[in-house]
Amino acid sequence: MKTRSKKIVIAIVIAVLILVIGISVTLSFTWYMFDKKDTESLYRQNVASVGYENTIETAIPQTEIYNIVQRHFQSELPVDKTQKKAIIIGYDGCRADVLNQRQTENSAISAMLKDGASINLTYCGGVNYPEKNTQDTSTAPGWCSILTGQWASVHGITGNNITKSLKTKTLLTCLTEDKTIDSAAFVTKWAGHFTSKKSTYALEKRYCEENKLNVDFKKCSSDKNTLKSVTEQLKNQDCADFTFVIFEPTDSTGHGTGFSYNNPKYKKAFIAADSYGYETLQTIKDRPTYESEDWLIIITADHGGISNNHGGDSIQERMTFTVMNANF
Repeated sequence: MKTRSKKIVIAIVIAVLILVIGISVTLSFTWYMFDKKDTESLYRQNVASVGYENTIETAIPQTEIYNIVQRHFQSELPVDKTQKKAIIIGYDGCRADVLNQRQTENSAISAMLKDGASINLTYCGGVNYPEKNTQDTSTAPGWCSILTGQWASVHGITGNNITKSLKTKTLLTCLTEDKTIDSAAFVTKWAGHFTSKKSTYALEKRYCEENKLNVDFKKCSSDKNTLKSVTEQLKNQDCADFTFVIFEPTDSTGHGTGFSYNNPKYKKAFIAADSYGYETLQTIKDRPTYESEDWLIIITADHGGISNNHGGDSIQERMTFTVMNANF
């Protein structure tokens, strides 16, 4: 009886191993097929069809977004406005070429472009392609460069799982601390930002709490909960003056099935992220005080991707995008 049970266990183990190997081989073949079509030449063609106002060669550093937000809050209010607000809506791991697959309905990017927003290529990695990148094209370095206006050589976040010092603070803290704004909010589902053991903004979150700065760091359990949290916050009459929210379908799908323009699952993930952005945008526009508020709205990405990863120096990983209701 024991021998029979042992044989059954062995058979189950073998079946599981065959299944795992089969899945791995299938995923590897899928990534290979996507990669085979994911050439620089085709990437450039797809990027050119998006309708960007600049080119890959004239792409703008993602660090410039920090300066745009600063200038927005420091500039005078238009005569018919009573309060300044700003939001950065992040699509984590969203490639710049996939934007030409956007929908006409329920798309934040389509809605913004219809209203006259600018659309530009930006770059991560410290320098523009084809120069050798000086920092990883990864999540923590990319968002940190946007939020601090500096590259990793200054803010120190050369990769994930590194805690940023307080020598270089983010927009959320700087704007609140110098009383340019009353409040800020950071909404995300990834623990690596401020809730894990070696999270990027662990020290800054503690600094805000200890100094009683009105900066809300909100960790959510899913992208849908991120959307729910940020829209609930935006529905409040006294919502945060500056909001930073990240949606991650493109990044999680890219790691799972491949960062590729040719991957239908990646396209679907982009459409999902853009629909979350659309709901966020509509919530802002539905505010009773929207017409009297001077809103800066930015949609951008931290990095792109290739195969099932990112962090390297390929053009697919280096190029990002920025859509906003203002000009660079």
